[in-house]
Amino acid sequence: MDRLTRKELKSDKFVEKVRSTLEFLREHRRQAILIASVALAGVLVAVGVLAWRRHERIQRQVALREAFRIYQAVVTDEAPPFFVRFNTEEEKNRAVEKAFQDLIAKYPGTAEATIAKYYLGVHYHYTNQEDRAEKVLKEVVASGKQPFASQAAYSLAELYAGQGRIEEAEKLLRQLIEHPTVLVPKEQATITLAKVIAKKDPQQARKLLEPLRERPGAVGRVALTTLGEISSAQQTP
Repeated sequence: MDRLTRKELKSDKFVEKVRSTLEFLREHRRQAILIASVALAGVLVAVGVLAWRRHERIQRQVALREAFRIYQAVVTDEAPPFFVRFNTEEEKNRAVEKAFQDLIAKYPGTAEATIAKYYLGVHYHYTNQEDRAEKVLKEVVASGKQPFASQAAYSLAELYAGQGRIEEAEKLLRQLIEHPTVLVPKEQATITLAKVIAKKDPQQARKLLEPLRERPGAVGRVALTTLGEISSAQQTP
C-alpha cells in the first residue's frame, strides 16, 4: 500500500471533520432551529419593548405639552391664533387643574408627572389655594426627583415667606444652598434667603450678600440692589 502523503492526510482529516459537522447539524437540526427561534423572539421582544417605551414617552410629552398650552391660555373674548382661549379665569383654572391632574393620574412616577405636579402646585399658589399648593409642592420635594424637587422646595420657601413662616422658609433655602441644582443655583437661594431673613437679622443678610456683590452680571446687580434695600429699610423709622 502506497504511503499517504502529508497533504492527503490533511485532506482526509478535513473531509472527516466536515462530514462529522454535517452529521451533527442534521441530528440536532430541530434543536438548532428552536434555539435560533428563541433568540430571534428575544430580539423581537426587546425591540418591541423599546418601541413601546418610546411610544409611551412621546404620549407623555404630548400630554404635558397640551397641559402647558392650557396653563398658558389667555382669558379673552377674542380668539388669538395658536393660543387656547377661555372666557373667564374660573373656566381656565378648572381646565388647568384637570389637565395636570389627568396627566399625573395617567402617568404616575414619570418625569412628566413630576413636572405636572410641580406646575399644579404653582398654579394653586398663584390662585390663592395655598393649602393645596403646599401639599402638592411637598409631594414633589419628597419625591427627590431632581431638578424639579429643588424648584418645588424653592417655591415652597417663597410660599412660607409670604405667610410669615420665616423659619420654615429659611430651613428650605439653606438646604438649597448646600445642595444647589441647575434650576436653583446656590447664588439664587442665597439672595432669596437674605431677603427672607433681612427683617429679623439684617446683619446676617448682609453677610450672605457681601461675597456676591462683586460678581459679574445679574448676580452682582441683584446682590447690590438687595443690600441697598436692606440699608434703606433699616434707616426708615
